[in-house]
Amino acid sequence: MTTDIPAQIASLDWTGIAGRLEEDSHAVAGSLLSHPECAALAEIYPVEETFRSRVVMARHGFGRGEYKYFAYPLPEIVAGLRAALYPPLARISNAWNERLGVDSRYPDAHAHYLDRCHQAGQTKPTPLLLQYGEDDYNRLHQDLYGEHVFPLQAAILLSAPGTDFTGGEFILTEQRPRMQSRAEVVPLGQGDCVIFPVRQRPMQGVRGDYRVNMRHGVSRVRSGRRHTLGLIFHDAQ
Repeated sequence: MTTDIPAQIASLDWTGIAGRLEEDSHAVAGSLLSHPECAALAEIYPVEETFRSRVVMARHGFGRGEYKYFAYPLPEIVAGLRAALYPPLARISNAWNERLGVDSRYPDAHAHYLDRCHQAGQTKPTPLLLQYGEDDYNRLHQDLYGEHVFPLQAAILLSAPGTDFTGGEFILTEQRPRMQSRAEVVPLGQGDCVIFPVRQRPMQGVRGDYRVNMRHGVSRVRSGRRHTLGLIFHDAQ
């Protein structure tokens, strides 16, 4: 790991990120990983002992392509990203819960939140590495793994658009009550981190805040191979 990840994440404009989540339902936090770090993470994919399970999407109706969930202990760079991103995301999530009238609050440190997950039987790590080839895609979905669901997650594109692959755009949909869904294509460069809701986010209405349902996916890869690191902050049952 060559990047000082905690310092880099701490220096991000978190007020601006919270504003973009409010306005656009997502925020691109810029490049968090160097191109060599991205390549090194993508090259881990065939190393079976690094992962706890492999999912072939077509077998479950999730789309086409596959992904693997990391095993504990996580690779240093994955653990570092997860631990450093969590505290500012917890502050945003606590503000969301307050707006929505939800009593629960998220602790300052990710380790303390994981203790909460593990006490509820959610002990399996959820960071994952996704691999797409030509004609692969990921259907719109939500990453829910148990009772405890952290409201925000992140994804980092490890491949270079236009060089390693074409197509394969990251897509979000937003469903407001009594309205048709809004789709958003989020352009990303290699190493870019996008932050987005797992399931819902608050939105200001004329009668106060209400819940907006979110889903995310990946459009069809036209050529090449695309790798992504997914960072989910709650563990799974």
